[in-house]
Amino acid sequence: MPGVTPVPLHRPQAVPGATAARRKALREQGATRAQQHAAGPTRTAAPGSARAPSLSDRYGGDVLAADPHRVGPRAIRLESVHVAVERGMVLEDRETGFVGAAVAVEKSGGRQIVVLEDRHGARRGFTLGPGFWLEGRPVILDPPAPARRSPSGPVSAGGRRLTASGSYAVEGGRARTARASRIWVEGRHDAELVEKVWGDDLRHEGVVILMLDGVDNLEEVMAEFAPGPTRRAGVLVDHLVTGSKESRIAERVRSMPGGDDVLVLGHPYVDVWQAVRPERLGLRAWPDIPRGTDIKRGTLEALGWPHATQADVARGWKRILARVRSYKDLEPSLLGRMEELIDFVTAPGTA
Repeated sequence: MPGVTPVPLHRPQAVPGATAARRKALREQGATRAQQHAAGPTRTAAPGSARAPSLSDRYGGDVLAADPHRVGPRAIRLESVHVAVERGMVLEDRETGFVGAAVAVEKSGGRQIVVLEDRHGARRGFTLGPGFWLEGRPVILDPPAPARRSPSGPVSAGGRRLTASGSYAVEGGRARTARASRIWVEGRHDAELVEKVWGDDLRHEGVVILMLDGVDNLEEVMAEFAPGPTRRAGVLVDHLVTGSKESRIAERVRSMPGGDDVLVLGHPYVDVWQAVRPERLGLRAWPDIPRGTDIKRGTLEALGWPHATQADVARGWKRILARVRSYKDLEPSLLGRMEELIDFVTAPGTA
């Protein structure tokens, strides 16, 4: 209009929080992150951990990774966490408002109950699980953590656990893949005794114990096994004394092909039962059984134990074996031979 000065038009300035400002902030943030990435790896949160959004990083992280209403300093409804109940822990039952210290955990009707005692001495039981407050936040009560047990069995002077054979136990170790080399024993009772005392060591070394089912089978077994420098055979036999049948068989095995890679050792006892120290059964010595009498049944009869059937023999052996706790309960004549056999089949160069 005539006489009116036009007023120039101006775009409104971007205000904090406006779309243009936010986009600019995001572009600047992206440029900063690109520079950090080019500079090298940076410290990040552990895989699988949730990073809650913060005011200083409004657009950083995964906004769905954590619920700010349940997690973080501004949470309104705190998320329950699992807690193992401990004696003396002060808890509040959210439904009844009862507050007390945990004094016991009991089983009732197939459920586990935590017993709370309030400051007046009144006690009430509540089912473990959700529905409790601990130090101002909701928790899910789990059963008590199992008590840490001290090493069982023999231990060294320094408190390190030992195997039944007296060697240091390998904590958390897995059994080694079986070696090609093997150790044979005469029968089941020999194998069970060896397992009880040397089982941990044999698994650690990967040595398999096999049964001959009688020393008369030794030559046939060795011919089939075909021992060699890296495939050795160790054999433990009963009653290996000069002039015995066992000693003659051992000599023939040494003269077979591969005989240099076979070690036949034994103890002087007619049966492996007698390698258990008699004191472990309250005896001064094992009974002397007449020649021609079955050594096992004769021993049981002399001890006054049932001996008529094979089942009686099996129960009698279990009773004897149960008295063996470690190598200290065995005679040295067996201990030395067994240790020598293990060393033979695990020597450097053997498979």
